[in-house]
Amino acid sequence: MSGLKFEDVGFSYGIIPCIKGFSCSFAAGEMAGLIGANGSGKSTLLRLGTGLLSPQTGVVKLEGQPVRALRGKERAALLGYLPQSIDVPLPFRVGELVEMGRTAARREHLLSCQELLSSVGLDGYEQTPLSNISGGERRRAFIAMILAQGGKTLLLDEPLAGLDLRYQYELLALLRELCRNHGLTIFLSLHELLLARNLDRLLVIREGQLLADGSPALILTEKLIRQTFDLDPLFQIPNMIV
Repeated sequence: MSGLKFEDVGFSYGIIPCIKGFSCSFAAGEMAGLIGANGSGKSTLLRLGTGLLSPQTGVVKLEGQPVRALRGKERAALLGYLPQSIDVPLPFRVGELVEMGRTAARREHLLSCQELLSSVGLDGYEQTPLSNISGGERRRAFIAMILAQGGKTLLLDEPLAGLDLRYQYELLALLRELCRNHGLTIFLSLHELLLARNLDRLLVIREGQLLADGSPALILTEKLIRQTFDLDPLFQIPNMIV
């Protein structure tokens, strides 16, 4: 299994429970998705996985150690994280952004900036200002930065959000290729049920609890979708999704 493992993790904001008894682990080369309604705990769960938040019960382990016990640079060399919002003005060129990730890399896994940009489909963008590229290209650049860290586990919070359908498919295909070619484990949150069917594995949460975990083709039933998103019984779910 991958180095990332959640063991009976619980977390609350004040007196309000957010994550309740969550347990799972991930296989190397696996691309797993996380879906749930807004406020179900998706972002919180990913932040717990990165060590940005500390569980109040249970433990999150990375390479057999509690993730919170790892120092920042040591953790960054094992695990990469892309937050939900990255659309902030940054006065850097694409190549400079990637080099920031290389500062945390394990020396034996260093790739050149050009190789990293090529792996995410950004050949020739090294000197391009981040302000001059599209939202989809910017997400690719940040993924290259995360890859530069050299970690084998990537946690991505809504990486497809705000992208046109074409670019959602392209980015998802890129992530799948990275899993296969580099043996990465990718755990990402998303809302797009149609795209979720292309993942190796899907985890579904409701109010911080795991409802289902398995192949998207098997678990994405009409009953589960209605339960997850509190859909009105009269609402018609398109046949292309279920």
